[in-house]
Amino acid sequence: MNELTRRDEMALSGAALRGAPWRAAGITGALVAGADILLDLFHGDVDLSWSVGMGIGLFTLIAAIGAVARPDLGDRVTQKARAWSLRHPWRFALYPAAGAAILLYPVQLVLDGEGVIGAAWDALWGGVLLYLITGLLTMVVRGRAASR
Repeated sequence: MNELTRRDEMALSGAALRGAPWRAAGITGALVAGADILLDLFHGDVDLSWSVGMGIGLFTLIAAIGAVARPDLGDRVTQKARAWSLRHPWRFALYPAAGAAILLYPVQLVLDGEGVIGAAWDALWGGVLLYLITGLLTMVVRGRAASR
């Protein structure tokens, strides 16, 4: 039986993410964060940590789903990694969600000023939410890829 280690799974997820639409994800995340800040300015109550966190979340989500949306693109290694990701959507979703939680932690710590434990708690919940959304959307992409 060929069981993959966590290290192998992380390598496969990383290979699948290699062809992610990073530029589109970054632009979208930055635009959404900026738009939220502008809307907050009109209301007079700017929550910078929420805006930046939402930008990070969208950046991660677009990169992850964009990476597996076209499993037939890229080199052979990327295609195999994307195929594995589509067969194991919850394992794949773990790594982008962990990356988002790691990015969210300093935002919560510095911008929200909640302290070490509060920032870790908020970053963890942000990662959990992204894990659920990414896993569900990867399952949808898997269904669409199977119907082609």
